[in-house]
Amino acid sequence: MITSKYVVTGMTCGHCELSVREEVSEVGEVEAVEVNAKTGDLIVTSSGPIDDAKILTAVDEAGYSAVRVA
Repeated sequence: MITSKYVVTGMTCGHCELSVREEVSEVGEVEAVEVNAKTGDLIVTSSGPIDDAKILTAVDEAGYSAVRVA
């Protein structure tokens, strides 16, 4: 399993977390998604390497923006 961390901006509540979680969960290879609106953390666990652009696009589709944390 591979874990990747991102910071999402603009989330304020549980509904925001749900929107991001639903979109990111649809990306192939994603096994688990953890989202925290208070900290902006997005942690994605996958079965293999994932193209960051796919995660960032999914977050964008949910109405937010994100950056990968090294």
